[in-house]
Amino acid sequence: MRKDILISEAEMAAARAAAGRVKEEIAPLGLTYHIESYGCQMNDHDSEKLAGMLEEMGCTKAADKADAQVILFNTCCVREHAEQRVYGNIGALKKRKDENPGLLIGVCGCMMQQKAAGDKLFRRFPFVDMVFGTNELHRFPNIFESALHEERILAVRDIDGEIAEGLPVLRSGTFSTNVTIAYGCDNFCSYCIVPYVRGRERSRDSGAIVEEVRSVAAAGFKEVTLLGQNVNSYSGDDGVTDFPTLLRVVHDSVPDMNRIRFMTSHPKDLSPALMDAIAELPRVCKHIHLPVQSGSNRILRLMNRRYTRENYMDEVAELRRKVPDIELTTDIIVGFPGETEEDFQDTLDLIKQVGYSAAFTFMYSPRKGTAAASMAEQVPDEVKHDRLQRLNALQAEILKEGNLKYIGRTGEVLVEGCDRRAEPMAYGKLSNFKMVYFPGGEELIGSLRTVEITANQNNSLIGRLID
Repeated sequence: MRKDILISEAEMAAARAAAGRVKEEIAPLGLTYHIESYGCQMNDHDSEKLAGMLEEMGCTKAADKADAQVILFNTCCVREHAEQRVYGNIGALKKRKDENPGLLIGVCGCMMQQKAAGDKLFRRFPFVDMVFGTNELHRFPNIFESALHEERILAVRDIDGEIAEGLPVLRSGTFSTNVTIAYGCDNFCSYCIVPYVRGRERSRDSGAIVEEVRSVAAAGFKEVTLLGQNVNSYSGDDGVTDFPTLLRVVHDSVPDMNRIRFMTSHPKDLSPALMDAIAELPRVCKHIHLPVQSGSNRILRLMNRRYTRENYMDEVAELRRKVPDIELTTDIIVGFPGETEEDFQDTLDLIKQVGYSAAFTFMYSPRKGTAAASMAEQVPDEVKHDRLQRLNALQAEILKEGNLKYIGRTGEVLVEGCDRRAEPMAYGKLSNFKMVYFPGGEELIGSLRTVEITANQNNSLIGRLID
């Protein structure tokens, strides 16, 4: 890894020293914490690091938010709705803070990396104790120490941040977990705030990634998801290791990891070598999340996606040729500025042709600072709502039809949970992301089970245990 993108050992040592001082100071207090995480899996994983640092400092997780003496909001700014939820939840704590001045409240994450966002939040909510950005995560013990001594602190680093290795992580799952392989994004899609709040792309060394995957496998995790804003453009070890190579290295170096997933993939960077890796590596899941965003070439140009509808369809065809049992999921935005009914019909036509296993669909939400926010021809909300409804209805039909081919097949399911609303039904995913329900109880959670598919129900499959 380039040394200029690693947090210095001196800075990491200062954070560890602060954690030690805090632990000694709060030991008699028995502080409990609660973290609310908004947005993507990257944010969820950051919250696991915050939890790890809090535990290292002697705090314990609260049974309930109402009992917590430390409350952190790890924010997302990709969509306006998430921001409004955060503001509402922070405001709701004012009365509690007035009654208990010792309550520590912190706000961090992507929202705080927006220009002047921290200053504005401090003015709007003067009872908040600490505000820090995504690139200050490793300094949380220092920030927490200041807040503990009644010093309000605002810490937001320049956006092109560095990489901190070795942070403690309290993983929320027991059988499936995440490992970040790269931070930031260089794509600058015209609707997306991510490059402005998470910075330019930085890749971890492959050796550090392998060691982390090895450690979670040793801890009993059966599935790992390699995370990045765009995993396809991963360039580790000073640019020597690309993503297909990393997949092969992780697969071959950690044989105890049963399943390897990854997300998210940008279509413009999907290479034949990655398709080959998915096809050839048995423990790499036969699923790819490949956000198309729109089926209209005109809208794709306005979005600055740098591929065409035709490029995308060629990739889908090649994926299915090389990996016949692969399933695709996607993201789609409706109501992008200037989107006409004809453009929208192009999107509907594309999802019919591809036949997605799942589609995460959104109405376009303007994000201040992005190119699309100032574009002409903003689409009225009522048109967005109508298009979203029609898109979701079509996708539901496509999913139901696509599930029929699974009846009579067998596959291995990683059991995620148990639904007890009627007869106990265990549920989990096949390698290719298909959700399966079958008779079974909590004792199966976390295990890999062979299941025969017997029926199709709404957006999932029904099966029976055969091992």
